[in-house]
Amino acid sequence: MTTPTLAPVLMVQGTSSSVGKSLLVTGLCRLFADTGVRVAPFKAQNMSNNAAVTDTGGEIGRAQWVQARAARVRPRVEMNPVLLKPESNHRSQVILLGHPLATLDYRDYRNRREETWPAITAALDTLRAEHDLVIIEGAGSPAETNLRDRDVVNMAIALYASAPVLLAGDIDRGGVFAHLYGTWALVAPEERALIRGFILNKFRGDATLLTPAIDDLQRLTGIPTAGIVPWFPRHEIPEEDAVSLETRPSDRTEAWRGVDVAVLRFPRIANFDDLDPLAAEPDVRVRWVESAAEWGNPDLVILPGTKSTIADLDWLRAQGLEGHLRASVNAGAGVLGLCGGYQMLGRSLADPARVEGDREYADGLGLLPVTTVFAPGKRTAQSRAAVVGDRGLLEGARGIAVTGYEIHAGQTSKATPAVTLPDGAPVGATDEGGWVFGCYLHGLLHNTDLRRRLLTNLADRRKRQYSPAPPRDDEAAFDRLAVALRASLDLRLLTELTGVAL
Repeated sequence: MTTPTLAPVLMVQGTSSSVGKSLLVTGLCRLFADTGVRVAPFKAQNMSNNAAVTDTGGEIGRAQWVQARAARVRPRVEMNPVLLKPESNHRSQVILLGHPLATLDYRDYRNRREETWPAITAALDTLRAEHDLVIIEGAGSPAETNLRDRDVVNMAIALYASAPVLLAGDIDRGGVFAHLYGTWALVAPEERALIRGFILNKFRGDATLLTPAIDDLQRLTGIPTAGIVPWFPRHEIPEEDAVSLETRPSDRTEAWRGVDVAVLRFPRIANFDDLDPLAAEPDVRVRWVESAAEWGNPDLVILPGTKSTIADLDWLRAQGLEGHLRASVNAGAGVLGLCGGYQMLGRSLADPARVEGDREYADGLGLLPVTTVFAPGKRTAQSRAAVVGDRGLLEGARGIAVTGYEIHAGQTSKATPAVTLPDGAPVGATDEGGWVFGCYLHGLLHNTDLRRRLLTNLADRRKRQYSPAPPRDDEAAFDRLAVALRASLDLRLLTELTGVAL
């Protein structure tokens, strides 16, 4: 039996989390795909509640799903064999090759490396056997020496694949040269030998001013700087995890006449890129709200998805937000609950098997006539559905076809349906007036016709200004990113490392 030839790999690691690794890999996937090679993304282990569903029903990190689209290939579970979905500060649900393995604390998870590592390496080998090039993304920093013995996502996978590594640092936050040098100095000698270039990411200013420091860094390490990548303030590509919300602008300073949207920033928020299409609307202001002082007078309140529904419902109440929510409803604001937010809007949430946490029961907010029961097992599916409601937020929307994906453990009782699957099963419901709307479909607001109808209805009711934004072009965003990387990276070095002529 002939052993398949394995494709070359290129790896992007970072000096810390949030230095822009995911965006760099996305751009590299499109850059190489434009040459005609079959390229695939890979991240051995991802910690994020921002997940996506493949066409086989498996969960992967949203970033790898986006990277696959940039590479013009089908997203698949091998691209992110381990996904950790935090449920609290101490435990995460472990998704292995797209499906739940267990819910573990960190110490227990560390002891499962013998189970996860073979799946990780087999997934990478599969991608390498079926593609011409694989772009690997690391996580956090490889210089966390306390984690080295159980590493699966940084230098461990780089050593396994003999991957040349580009080490990226965030120059916008300052101290990037110390971060790059310190990371290089702290990794083991055999790991250090894999680092072939540094990337200065998120740069704003005159690049010529960096020359002395770049020269010093190369003199100290022997490693060249592979590129100075510019800052992308609005790249229009979904972010990997909720860290990005900490720096996302929450308001606009001018007097606002458009639609004001308050989104609850739950501690375990999931799939927050559901809200990206609203933020791209010029007549919509999206504010992330964590306290009563930030509430204001919203036209629409959104309860987004969450990995820990009952715990985040407790948080909502502890922050004093329930009373503000009810006051907004009484004042004529609309309410939209997505997935876990939909479940919260019902009358009750029961978790007899303690699937999501330690609480077996919680009273819901009572704004929708539904109840939810959690049970072992999870529905993960890409879904096509149709709007059947025609009141309130959905007035005039009946018959609109929508697509999205479902990731939820709870089953919600049937109410008067607002959105149904082809077999008639409801995945969304409204209250009697239609101004409180809950739906299980992530990606609901990415459906342009529905989003425009919902915002138009809301603006008419609240006497707000709203003109629909032009349709979003994700392909154009990928292309712009690839063009920027082509202009800012050392293409000769990339060609040398991958064997692919750029």
